[in-house]
Amino acid sequence: MEGTEHKTISANGLNIHIAEKGQGPLMLFLHGFPELWYSWRHQIVYFANNGYRAVAPDLRGYGDTTGAPINDHTKFTVCHLVGDMIGLLDAITSEGEKVFVVGHDWGAFVAWHLAMFRPDRVKAMVNLSVPLIAYNPMGDIVELMRAVHGPDHYMVRFQEPGDIESELARMDSKTIVKKFLTFREPGPFYFPKGEGFKHSPDDAIVNLPPWLSEEDVEYFASKLEKSSITAGVNYYRAIHLSWELSAPWSGAKVTVPSKFIIGDQDLVYYMPGMKDYIHSGGFKKDVPLLEEVVVMKDASHWINQEKPGFLEVFCCLLRC
Repeated sequence: MEGTEHKTISANGLNIHIAEKGQGPLMLFLHGFPELWYSWRHQIVYFANNGYRAVAPDLRGYGDTTGAPINDHTKFTVCHLVGDMIGLLDAITSEGEKVFVVGHDWGAFVAWHLAMFRPDRVKAMVNLSVPLIAYNPMGDIVELMRAVHGPDHYMVRFQEPGDIESELARMDSKTIVKKFLTFREPGPFYFPKGEGFKHSPDDAIVNLPPWLSEEDVEYFASKLEKSSITAGVNYYRAIHLSWELSAPWSGAKVTVPSKFIIGDQDLVYYMPGMKDYIHSGGFKKDVPLLEEVVVMKDASHWINQEKPGFLEVFCCLLRC
């Protein structure tokens, strides 16, 4: 990634690490769990070479971004996460400048809410894997997963502080990264207590897919060792508080031009009611300017790394 600059921006009480390359309209890339700015390595180069200023931060608690209280999950709510991005944009853009936003997984969750809370800062958006999770007065998504899939579902297992950390302590960071990033089952992700990754036993050899090299794994693992898995898990532990804090936006819409991409093997696509929501009008109702939903064949959850050739979808939105 020759020519990519790495900077530290002070914003919202954090020291936010960003990778930046190119000149032109700004594209903000937001990663998911358990990833980094590096998840966008292909897109940064592509858009920098095509007239854009590509900026990818390590989100709160991840990688080289510091300052978040790792042992306090209440500081990882959607309000904190959106606040981080507003602070970052205030520091790196001119007054009144709108930006393109691209999010994946938790990055998509942040992007949807950034556009909902502050549409004045977002020109257009493409999100991957996670559609808008609109406020549901009946309860948060963790309780839904608990009711449908039981206590072994990963979102439920992530709730108790220290629990999942003790499970993962049996493995080194490279093994953890490999087992997360090679999950490719179109169904719920279970993490039975005392058994580790259900899809890949602790002692199972992990064969890397063509899109993920040993060098990639080493980079992810080196930053995981620095920040710890707790930071990323805190996003899940803060879900209920985020749900409570989002009540004022019950029924609110995302009103910026948007596109959505999901893989046909993505575990999110098979969550209860998700396909119906995406394809039967609910998603379009919540995001009135949703221009297109793309379901990519033979693609899993890690779509931005696995299928970097989907870039033409972005370009269509940027030309609108």
